[in-house]
Amino acid sequence: MGRKTVSFSAAATMASLALAVSGVDSGAALAQTLDSGAARIASQVLDEAQSALDLADVKAPETNGDTAAQIAQAEPEPIVFTQNAVVQDVTPAQTTPATRAAASSLGELVALVDGEKQLDDELRCLAGAVYFESRGEPLAGQLAVAQVVINRSGDRRWPGSYCGVVYQRAQFSFVRDGRMPQIKTSSAAWERAKAVARIAHDRMWESEAGDAVYFHAKYVRPRWSRVKTRTAEIDTHIFYR
Repeated sequence: MGRKTVSFSAAATMASLALAVSGVDSGAALAQTLDSGAARIASQVLDEAQSALDLADVKAPETNGDTAAQIAQAEPEPIVFTQNAVVQDVTPAQTTPATRAAASSLGELVALVDGEKQLDDELRCLAGAVYFESRGEPLAGQLAVAQVVINRSGDRRWPGSYCGVVYQRAQFSFVRDGRMPQIKTSSAAWERAKAVARIAHDRMWESEAGDAVYFHAKYVRPRWSRVKTRTAEIDTHIFYR
């Protein structure tokens, strides 16, 4: 039973007692006073009940179908995991597939590669090794020499750059006092060496030397060659890994 209901019942009980004790006249006056108070209480109860109904009407839309749909739309989408591995293209940026595809031989590819393009220091070191070690060799032999330098630069046993490999002490006989001899830059041999260096660096043509990291001329037989695995023999050079 609510507070207002208790107050109204108490007022009615007091009115009854007053009528019984005080008589008709005074009881009538008291009843009138109590009826007026009870009326006010009843009016307040009705007002509060109406306010409660109005409040319920205002809050009612919060639970309607539209709001439920909005809540459902606000829920985060489920995470979807893909089973396919993401493969990154590891082809060097300087590789030119169209040029490679247009050549049917290493000689044609060398002719197609732009030898006039400026070389950075690393490619110049690589081209220098090709020029001094193998400019008299066939193109396959020149490419193999370049491949050895590249393979060494990727092996922890040697420096991690082309110049580091070429200038490493007691590795290439053409290097004297840490310097490379002067190159005849106007020669066709230098143009070929530059093209071969680019082809090897950009992996545009597979070398017969494979994963070789050593080579020597046929007319010598170093002791280390006895414990190495031969990968190729091209003209006057033998290559090992």
